[in-house]
Amino acid sequence: MAAPSLQAQQPLRCGVKLLFLSEELLAGLRLASPSQKALQLEVQPGEDAKLSVTDDDGICVLKCLINRNTEYCRVGKESLLITLGCKSVLLQFRSQVEYNIFSNVLMIGWKQKKATSVFSQRTDEASAAQYFQFYGGLSQQQIMMQDFVRTATYHRAIVQNHIDFKDKVVLDVGSGLGILSFFAVQAGARKVYAVHTGSVTKYAELLVRSNNLSDKITILTGKIEEIYLPESVDVVISEPMGYLLFSERMLKSYLYSKKWLKSNGMMFPTFSEIHLAPFSDEQLYTEHYSRANFWYQECFYGINLSSLRTAAVEEYFRQPIVDTFDMRILMAQTVKYTINFKEAVEEDLHRVEIPFVFNMLQSGLIHGLAFWFNVAFVGSLVTVWLSTAPTEPLTRWCQVRCLLQTPLFAKEGETLSGTVLFLANKQQSYDIHIVAMVDQTGFKSGNTLDLKNPFFR
Repeated sequence: MAAPSLQAQQPLRCGVKLLFLSEELLAGLRLASPSQKALQLEVQPGEDAKLSVTDDDGICVLKCLINRNTEYCRVGKESLLITLGCKSVLLQFRSQVEYNIFSNVLMIGWKQKKATSVFSQRTDEASAAQYFQFYGGLSQQQIMMQDFVRTATYHRAIVQNHIDFKDKVVLDVGSGLGILSFFAVQAGARKVYAVHTGSVTKYAELLVRSNNLSDKITILTGKIEEIYLPESVDVVISEPMGYLLFSERMLKSYLYSKKWLKSNGMMFPTFSEIHLAPFSDEQLYTEHYSRANFWYQECFYGINLSSLRTAAVEEYFRQPIVDTFDMRILMAQTVKYTINFKEAVEEDLHRVEIPFVFNMLQSGLIHGLAFWFNVAFVGSLVTVWLSTAPTEPLTRWCQVRCLLQTPLFAKEGETLSGTVLFLANKQQSYDIHIVAMVDQTGFKSGNTLDLKNPFFR
């Protein structure tokens, strides 16, 4: 029996015996022999090898992915023990030769150049590692969970729309500790697949086991762009919003997850609104500009730093400012930009352009544009809103302000027009390009900012 050609991606097929192991068996009880029923194993080689086992009637009894991160070990000369989440399965091959062929197919597939996933194509590897490490600790999970507005709103949106979850299959994207998955089970979900990459999944699995929900919630370690689900889902839930909605580009993973969503499925959240308006805040502008005064020094331990001040000012002004403010600094009614998650596709988020025309309600200096967002959970029973507006209770997202390099003066009744352009980058974020003009005078200003590097005020 020869190993198939991986260039042609031919699957390996062979006979196996199969035994599913319960936690009681793994605790030390004597293992029974694997099932004597003839089963057919098929493996599609690759970086994520697709493994399936079917019986004589063609019914699939096991389907999973095996990659370098899969927990597995050899048992004896011709058996393999694979751990998938909280469950384990023992595969016994007909001979040591067939086991060796299976093992070689896996190894060769893993050594092949990986077909780059959608996530890897759009994300710098170092940025991704930093991102998953940041959200891998319990301290960061605690900060998010203790945001009462955030957590309570998600709980209300899911539980109050219980008929959308009753006996349904749910996908939780970027699940972290799986808190939203627990909410879905509380609302009656039959099965929840919680997908997340990073060390936090070991804590999520512990939570699931300790809450006796292993039969309801399955933790899948991996990126949504790279994992495999055994079935389509009725509902996708996620908390994909970053600062100014777009930061961290988790929204793209949320949209990608629709590949697993049934045609009549639901998404929680369902759509989002970005609000923006011009603001006047002399104190903020002066404060931000003054941060570069350090570089005025001409004798810093005998070193003249002043040649770097211009570069420092440019760097500081590239930072969006994350804070909160009084609505009275706004100089016009907001412009709203809506994204419907059920209709949008990933490509829509590569380049997001928001044109604006503001009718000025007061005279004064325009120092920049203020942003916040709302998301709506549209259920069959109620629609629940999560708002980060400055008029609402503060959330972890706060609001975001982007300064113009040079303030613009406008009179009441005049119009300010222009565009805000978000361009996605590989640092899991966006470059923000702002161009603004007072139409009656022709005076222009603008700025280019890095959403990856905000200033927390």
